[in-house]
Amino acid sequence: MILSQIAQQINPSPTLKLNAKAAVLRQAGEPVIHLGGGEPKSKASPDAINATIAHLETGEIRYAAVGGIPELKQAIIDYTEQHYHRLVEPANVIASSGAKQALMVGLQAILNPQDEVIFPVPYWVSYPEMVKLAYGVPVPVTPAGGSLYPTIQDIEKKVTANTKVILINSPNNPSGVVYPTGVIADLVDFCEKREIFLIMDDIYHQLVFDGQKAPSGYEFTKKSVDESKLLVINGVSKLYAMTGFRLGWAIGNRELIAAMTRIQAHQTSGSSILAQKGAIGALTGDQSCVRALRSTLETHRDILLAELAEIPNLKVQKPEGTFYSFVDFRAYEADSRQLSDFLIENVLVLAVPGVDFGMDGYLRLSFCGSEADIREGIRRIRWALDPNQTEPLTIGNRQVVKTW
Repeated sequence: MILSQIAQQINPSPTLKLNAKAAVLRQAGEPVIHLGGGEPKSKASPDAINATIAHLETGEIRYAAVGGIPELKQAIIDYTEQHYHRLVEPANVIASSGAKQALMVGLQAILNPQDEVIFPVPYWVSYPEMVKLAYGVPVPVTPAGGSLYPTIQDIEKKVTANTKVILINSPNNPSGVVYPTGVIADLVDFCEKREIFLIMDDIYHQLVFDGQKAPSGYEFTKKSVDESKLLVINGVSKLYAMTGFRLGWAIGNRELIAAMTRIQAHQTSGSSILAQKGAIGALTGDQSCVRALRSTLETHRDILLAELAEIPNLKVQKPEGTFYSFVDFRAYEADSRQLSDFLIENVLVLAVPGVDFGMDGYLRLSFCGSEADIREGIRRIRWALDPNQTEPLTIGNRQVVKTW
């Protein structure tokens, strides 16, 4: 079979691959601990569920408007005004089948073949592949000095005549870092001066800890939404524990949004009417579920950090948001895939290799699971890495004897 060049270039999603492996192990009855997960374990927003059921019971499960039904667009407009202090119009909004599709159609609407997209390291695993799917060229930027976020100088060194987009994700997956105010301000100013699109993936923007907030690009632009090349991506997956609803959105200038809508019309004909009704319920309903999730995640983060502190020679930067910690394991193993495989095979702990995020020697550890899983997962990792631990490790109903 002869496949297209682009099909041959695209790599599978390492995070989804790990999820599939966890499912297989659990189905086989293995007591696996999944510290690589990317979705909250809390229940979906009750208001989202009730709104979905109410519409389902009408039996009118029909096609929905390609860019989002008017009630959903209004809920997104109200959300944007509340959280970003920016009033937008329905023409500035597109709802998609997940934030991932909103980003994908944005890239397809902006990029010509060989246009370059800059994004900082560490990056979400899908960014390079999504850029390739839009016939663009991914350009990762490794911050100087081992930092987990870039300076404008780091970015500027990679800018060429072909640079069309700078793409950032803050709070960041996988590091949990919230980019400082000065970095966001510099990026907005730089992109406006250079006429470069700035895409801000804000999917975790309310999951920020210690009473802090993530800076928004809207704080630093004097341009109106329709004059700006700022595209903001968001969705209900993380904040409202609605990953399976597949409902995200984008806010941008109306010319770009119109192009994105035309593209989406030929991909999915718009997102599911049930997902849209559920999203309306989440966005307009009781927001205590978001506050509760944030509080739980902050507690779990602190538990994870305390457990990791018991393992010598790890380098850990305290996550400021999301539900991930990006841990430097190079004192034990510089090859993160080898380390990830070692932990799965020997102690049934799943963690995502850092190389898939652009930084080898690291593992992404998630703290969105249960407190018990966090403690047990780190207990197993500590035993596996400690050369002085020679006693067998109890996992489930059996004992593991160290052979390394």
